[in-house]
Amino acid sequence: MTPLRLFFSLLLIISSISVAQARTVWVDDQLYLPVRSGAGTQFRIIENAVPSGTPLQVIEVGESYTKVRTPRGNEGWVSSQYLSNQPIAADRLKTATQQLETARTQLSQAREQLALVTEERDNLQNSESTLSNRSDELQTELQRIKDIAADSINLERRNRELREENQRLRNDLEVLTAENERLEASKDSDFMLLGAGLVLGGVLLALLIPMLKPTRKTDNWA
Repeated sequence: MTPLRLFFSLLLIISSISVAQARTVWVDDQLYLPVRSGAGTQFRIIENAVPSGTPLQVIEVGESYTKVRTPRGNEGWVSSQYLSNQPIAADRLKTATQQLETARTQLSQAREQLALVTEERDNLQNSESTLSNRSDELQTELQRIKDIAADSINLERRNRELREENQRLRNDLEVLTAENERLEASKDSDFMLLGAGLVLGGVLLALLIPMLKPTRKTDNWA
């Protein structure tokens, strides 16, 4: 055998051993499996009565026997026909049952979470509706306040105009009052002048009338 072929043969053996060591096998549906010191029934038993479903770590794979390491740490050979590459049906059923229970628990939790999320969503929708209604109320109240403010501004402007108009009327009234007083004073003065004129006229007439009467001539033949 050439060195190259020897190298590839060793590499293949090492790869086989590595692959074998990476696997885990289980004692098949056999009640109890003895672990022997060699690959054959003629070798002594180093660990007796390994129960079904026990996981064994593969160390080396032979023709009819497999070298394994038990959970106790013992290394020995067992018959390959009683080994399985997957757990026994009972363990698989147990695992499946546990997984089913876990799935049911997770489903129940998911349903509870869904109920909580649904409740929170409903609460949020109610809150959103309440906030929307409150927003509409605030908008209405704001518009009412704006209207009141506008009315107040209009009233203030109207009051100012009325105050200005009232002041103008007062001013006009004062002017009219002063004019009336002036007219009254002028009338009284006119009446006094008229009276004085009448008196003066009367005096003049009293003086003039005697002068206008003819005087009687003295009758010398009397």
